[in-house]
Formats: sequence, structure tokens, C-alpha cells
Amino acid sequence: MHEWQSQSHVRWDCKYHVVIVPKYRKKLLFGKLRNQAGPILKELCRQKGVEVVEGHVMPDHVHMCLWIAPKYSVAFVIGFLKGKSAVRFHRQLGDKRVQGLHFWSTGYCVSTVGLDEQRIREYIREQEKLETDQGTLDFE
Repeated sequence: MHEWQSQSHVRWDCKYHVVIVPKYRKKLLFGKLRNQAGPILKELCRQKGVEVVEGHVMPDHVHMCLWIAPKYSVAFVIGFLKGKSAVRFHRQLGDKRVQGLHFWSTGYCVSTVGLDEQRIREYIREQEKLETDQGTLDFE
């Protein structure tokens, strides 16, 4: 069953499956950076009123199912997340792998989540099993 959100003149249920990758698809998301990526992205989403329905960090990409209000475009939200998270990775973690704003690749992958929401959420949860046996690290 769908959960509908309301604002003054709109009722909505807009969920998107988003995948973002580090520049050159390098496997940079490991160790301390991998542990902090989920909480940092979740905090940035909270600042814009975006809900992280599901999320998973892999060494070379991040899968998220985001609930975005229609007042924001997907491009705006992803640009905000990628820009601010790269700066936070650099400042908070002082990681040599993170070069300021040059962490994420230019593009992203997005698809709408309709009636297949449960299937998409399972796919995001099962990423680790599909690619490797490194253990899981979900957003908290």
C-alpha cells in the first residue's frame, strides 16, 4: 500500500532509485569513508526534506531509494548530495582519497519507483550478495 505525503496543494508519492559513483568508478568507498558515507548522505537528505527509504554503500558506488517531494527536481537533490558530501568527506575525514569537489563522477543513474517498490528495495539490500561477499553496510 502506498503512503501518500501532503503539502498545501499536492498529495504525492515520488520515489526514485538513484545510483552514484566515484570518479572513474574507483573503489574508494571502504574503511572509514564507507562507514561515514551512509550517515553523511542521510543527514544531507534530511536537510532537504528527502527521505532515504533504502540505501547501500558499495566500494565503487552507492544505491539509494529516495522519497523526494515534487518541489525539488531529482537533478537538484542529486547535485546537492554529491557536492555537499564530497566537501564533508574531505573536511570531516581528512581522507587523501577525497580531493574536495572531485570525488563523484559527473553523472548519475535514476529511475522512478512505482508499484515495484518492494522489489527495488530488495535489490538495493541484496547488492552485496550480487557482487561480492564482503558483508553488508546499510545506511543506519
